[in-house]
Amino acid sequence: MQDLRPRDSDATMATLRHLRTTSTLPVVFAGACGDGTVTLNQFLGTRTRGMNGLRVRSGTGLGGKVMDTKRPTTLEDYSRSTAITKDYTHIVSQEGLRAMVAVPVIASGRARTVLYGAAHVSSGIGDQVKTSFLEAARTLSRELEVRDEVDRRVSMSEVARAEQVHGLEPADLARLREVHGELRAIAAAVDDPDLRARLMTAGAQIAGLGLSRRQAAAGPVLSPRELDVLAQVALGCSNAEAATRLGLSAETVKAYLRSVAHKLETSTRMESVTRARVLGLLP
Repeated sequence: MQDLRPRDSDATMATLRHLRTTSTLPVVFAGACGDGTVTLNQFLGTRTRGMNGLRVRSGTGLGGKVMDTKRPTTLEDYSRSTAITKDYTHIVSQEGLRAMVAVPVIASGRARTVLYGAAHVSSGIGDQVKTSFLEAARTLSRELEVRDEVDRRVSMSEVARAEQVHGLEPADLARLREVHGELRAIAAAVDDPDLRARLMTAGAQIAGLGLSRRQAAAGPVLSPRELDVLAQVALGCSNAEAATRLGLSAETVKAYLRSVAHKLETSTRMESVTRARVLGLLP
């Protein structure tokens, strides 16, 4: 499904090109939000590559503040401002940036990108510039939300197709999934390697019900622990609940889910569950 979605980074770059014209600021750039950071990754007008790949942590610097508050912020002079932390002053000063504006792009309820504009002189950011950035952020937000809705509908169709393959009534299918999740949770708590292997085999057989051998063999292979975590998520467990059931830490659960998303080329927990069901990795 991810292959069908145009890259969000392309939409962000188109927005930056538009802002370079409408805002009159000589430097515009953007950072992608995720895992509690804003990663600066797209630039127009910069003199060096010093900021490329910079990971701005939540609550720090200008981007971290904007991502947390979900509100636009302007600074007359980045290096002298008392409104932000000084974690990145040296890097920003090397690029020679002074006046700066940052606006979050909020889509589907979360900050997805931060749009920045900057000048090499200390000055106030005018209303026209702020308006340009706010309008650009709203336009990009709508574009991302449309893409999210398309993904959601495709995901729903994949769920329906996967459930049709099983040929079970909805209540029976829900019960089957509960049993599968419980089997994997029990297997995770068992010390006997032979018994654990038998439980894992039983779980795999449940997950593959209704699928042909070719379908079952298609797609990437998830590790047993990754499947354990995903099986709990499929039952509606939060990260903390999945961690408790499997005897893991919440951070470890997050790490497994990130690995699953990378392997399945998905972007959300439930998209990973859907993809795993289509591939026969989960019932």
